Amino acid sequence: MALNVKKLLVSQPKPDEKSPYFSIAEKYGVEIDFRPFIKVEPLSAKEFRQQRISILDYSAVVFTARMAIEHFFDLCKDLRVAIPETMKYFCTTDSIANYLQKYIVYRKRKIFFCLSGKMDDLAGIIAKHPKENYLIPVSDTHKNDLFDLLETRKIRYSKAVMFRTVSNDFEKDEIFDYDMLLFFSPQGITSLLKNFPDFKQDDIKIGCFGPATAKAIKDAGLRLDIEAPTEDAPSMPAALELYFKQELANENHDE
Repeated sequence: MALNVKKLLVSQPKPDEKSPYFSIAEKYGVEIDFRPFIKVEPLSAKEFRQQRISILDYSAVVFTARMAIEHFFDLCKDLRVAIPETMKYFCTTDSIANYLQKYIVYRKRKIFFCLSGKMDDLAGIIAKHPKENYLIPVSDTHKNDLFDLLETRKIRYSKAVMFRTVSNDFEKDEIFDYDMLLFFSPQGITSLLKNFPDFKQDDIKIGCFGPATAKAIKDAGLRLDIEAPTEDAPSMPAALELYFKQELANENHDE
């Protein structure tokens, strides 16, 4: 019994050794490479100024990811903006809030976060401070769910694009000989077709996480073989293992 998939590419940075991907690779005898199709780069101070946003006009900042924290403070440094100690910070999770300690003196009186990680709960916490003027650092490809919630509550805010997602281009001599590709964003599909404009799927299996990525795959005329999250596979590793189990079961049945 052997899988048709011998080598697969996970389009994410290499995780730590506890990742289930490594146990799957060992269990099923497959080779797994980790290589993002996309990368994030900061906007320059000149590019940011074109948005005509003055950071010091705001009394609070909302962070939905560690990456947003990094780019916010790096940009402030480039702009030579000194953030006042009175600035308040609102974060999606406690881990994101704790990450602020890398950049500021952590004081509970000015840092707020929700335990659930849900945007609706974060919007509820923000609504308890209606007099603040909120700045929300985002990427060029962002969701609007938080903004919709804030507008419903009539909260004053501005979104500021501080970083962007770009294609992580492959080198001309870089080997691309995979039996399976796993994607996690629509931008990953865009990058695939940018890097390989003559890409033909043929027997290559394609999997993805999230409905937006699934739509991008289908819109590109590609075949989607594995999809997560589902009831049986809430994560991409779970979906991958389920696929391998089914493939082996089908082989046994055919025998």
